[in-house]
Amino acid sequence: MLDQDYNPGEIEQKWYEFWLEKKYFHASTENNKQAFCIVIPPPNITGVLHMGHALNNTLQDILCRYKRMDGYNTLWMPGTDHAGIATQTVVERHLAENGTSRHELGRDAFIAEIWKWREKHGSLIINQLKRLGASCDWDRIRFTMDEGLSKAVRKVFVTLYNEGLIYRSDYIVNWCPRCHSAISDLEVDHEEEDSFLWHIRYPMEGGGEVVVATTRPETMLGDTAIAVNPEDERYKSFVGKNAILPILNRPIKIIPDPVVDLEFGTGAVKVTPAHDLNDYEMGIRHKLETIVIIDESGNMSPNTGPYKGMDRFECRKQLEIDLQEQGYLVDKTPYKVPVGKCYRCKTVIEPYLSKQWFVKTKPLAEKAIDAVKNGATRIIPQQWEKTYYEWMNNIREWCISRQIWWGHRIPAWFCDDCGEVIVSTTDPEKCTRCSSVNIRQETDVLDTWFSSALWPFSTMGWPDETPELKIFYPGSVLVTGFDILFFWVARMMMMGLKFMGDVPFRDVYLHALVRDEHGQKMSKTKGNFVDPIVEMDRFGADALRFTLAAFAAMGRDVRMSEKRIQGYRFFINKIWNAGRFVLNNTGENYNPEAVETAGLKFSTADKWVLTELNKTIIETRSALDEYRFNDAAEGLYHFTWHTFCDWYIELSKPMLESETSDTTRWVLIHVFRTILEMLHPIMPFVTEEVWQLLPGKKADSITITAYPSGNNAFNFAEEARHMDVIIELISGIRSIRGESNISPSVELEAVLKPKSPDVRTILEGHMNLVKRLARVKGLSFVENDAPKKSAFAVTADMEIYIPLEGVIDIAKEMDRLNKQLKNVKADLEAKEKKLSNRNFIEKADPEVVEEQKRLKEELSFKLEKIERARKLLEG
Repeated sequence: MLDQDYNPGEIEQKWYEFWLEKKYFHASTENNKQAFCIVIPPPNITGVLHMGHALNNTLQDILCRYKRMDGYNTLWMPGTDHAGIATQTVVERHLAENGTSRHELGRDAFIAEIWKWREKHGSLIINQLKRLGASCDWDRIRFTMDEGLSKAVRKVFVTLYNEGLIYRSDYIVNWCPRCHSAISDLEVDHEEEDSFLWHIRYPMEGGGEVVVATTRPETMLGDTAIAVNPEDERYKSFVGKNAILPILNRPIKIIPDPVVDLEFGTGAVKVTPAHDLNDYEMGIRHKLETIVIIDESGNMSPNTGPYKGMDRFECRKQLEIDLQEQGYLVDKTPYKVPVGKCYRCKTVIEPYLSKQWFVKTKPLAEKAIDAVKNGATRIIPQQWEKTYYEWMNNIREWCISRQIWWGHRIPAWFCDDCGEVIVSTTDPEKCTRCSSVNIRQETDVLDTWFSSALWPFSTMGWPDETPELKIFYPGSVLVTGFDILFFWVARMMMMGLKFMGDVPFRDVYLHALVRDEHGQKMSKTKGNFVDPIVEMDRFGADALRFTLAAFAAMGRDVRMSEKRIQGYRFFINKIWNAGRFVLNNTGENYNPEAVETAGLKFSTADKWVLTELNKTIIETRSALDEYRFNDAAEGLYHFTWHTFCDWYIELSKPMLESETSDTTRWVLIHVFRTILEMLHPIMPFVTEEVWQLLPGKKADSITITAYPSGNNAFNFAEEARHMDVIIELISGIRSIRGESNISPSVELEAVLKPKSPDVRTILEGHMNLVKRLARVKGLSFVENDAPKKSAFAVTADMEIYIPLEGVIDIAKEMDRLNKQLKNVKADLEAKEKKLSNRNFIEKADPEVVEEQKRLKEELSFKLEKIERARKLLEG
């Protein structure tokens, strides 16, 4: 029997341990069931569960539990990511607190420290995912630095290198002076900031001057040319001559180049090949010298003369003073500048010339584009396809080397005697060209996203031929945030097609972001941060999961608040209390199968609830199959709370005292069990607890029972229609009670005006039921005139009148209606005024305008209703 109150903490731990012990989450490589596979977006080992993780993993778990119940051989492949820069930063901070550093330890000892840290802290987020109820196959958990994945990484790197798709070259990269590493274009956050445009005078040899405009004056110390458009008449006579670089007094050429924008600044631009990508490419075209003037830490290099060793931004300040004093600064005007920042540490990125490893992505991207175009992989919502194509069609070379120690070390060795580069899946002992043993391995490691790009097949054992690859590749669906469509999804597409000859997944479901209830980004500083661990402590995992599912509307951000989670905690209480009612009214010895064998005698209410249940099953399945998680949650919520708890349980009470009570008990158990089974993928814990106590169960756990399917035998359309009419009437009478503040204990007279003879026949056949549930002592019918001094309600099938004389104070009721009329008129006038304001219509969000129109219509309808009620009450 169920306790008085639901205690999520005890129940959640009990059932999760039970599921693990029974190995319900373990996928088989030995059965012939149809496979369903999801690979988890691997969380960082530095991470803790935040609301984005909670959403992402809840949606995955819903799908996996649903498919597992539906008979699929389901694999949810779990794992974690080594998170190169992030993890190294955390461990370096820990070392600093203990008075040492990675450089003092050396590379091998430092890596050993990270492995120790990973053993101690790396499983934190995994334990939190288990707390959420994630039904991953934990026997197969992988790590992007484990031996098998390292083998896959080497194989891919060597193959791409041998095919000319990986190369090493000098190039301008995004350099983070804080992380001391190159980062990809995708790892740069661009923010527009208030800055300035500096106009600087460059004297010409032999007389004259050229004024250039720049947003980064400190980089002028590395200028090796000034470029002008060859069509610019202002500078044609200067082309080929030398200007003098201010401060350092170095001669630099005036060069013509068509990429120069005649409209920007003065039409003359400084060229700093070592610190700007466009300038670098211009430098190659014109064979310019490259001078590095900012070092790896963001300080000025020895090439900058008096500014050597200064921070780059301090140099900017001092340089401005010196230019001003020496007469070179012509003007300084406010200017909006897009500033690139490292997405990890928010340090301003420095374009930096260095030797890096790159992947030629164009050839790989072509097949990935075609795979989406021909439907091999679907992107859902479809609106993201356009973004995917735009990025893939304009893809740039991928810089995959990182100047850190933690990660997959690039499998390349350099011979110090002959200069040969050896790339190998195994560590070479000597140079393959000159046989020298004087070789050293590349110190850089691979971008974390390189190993993550192999995740769908490396986790299955590739490059070995494994049963997992044969059964579970390609995956069925990838569930991830839209913000890593390029970081991860596109790269997995390229690598999967290249090395497996097939897409890595059939569907990609991109969910939105989690924000606060007002649509603002969550922030601990703002105080609007909702912590999933805290919310699970307060309300349980099921309440959190259901909230996330209920608000996961496709293409819209999920708006979270503690109030919303608490609201679904009340829903769990409703389920719990319904379970108590069902169990209290069936008894321990009740045998549903025996009752079914003896023959069932369904009432109209029974047939109605079974029909509604059948409809809900079909709609829920459709919603889950189409990733409409919010529709599935909303439909189940409505059926459980309103259809079953509010109506059928109430309808069942008199029937439990009748001669058909065994059938009523059978319907209660059947419907409630089916509700629990449909809810289980979303709310696994409370459903297991209650389901286990129901009589007639056929499996050891709800987790492995069959997900409900539609049943044509339970489609009683006519009886369901009859019950809908009855519910309309009862609801209408209850609504009048509420509006007129009439006590539920007062028995009323009801006068009905059906809209068709069919409706009257239905009502006449169920008068006793209506009288009992609506608490009316008399029901009568009229065809034309409505009774005077009455309150009324209008439904789809009838008009309902309740004579109020002798029941309430008519004068007080009229006074209430007059006040209500005044308020509604004021609200309606305000809405009409707002909607007549052209400025509002043109500038407001279309959704806001439509909402205001909807509210206006509601007020208009309410106004008509009040005026009619007043007229009727006046008699």
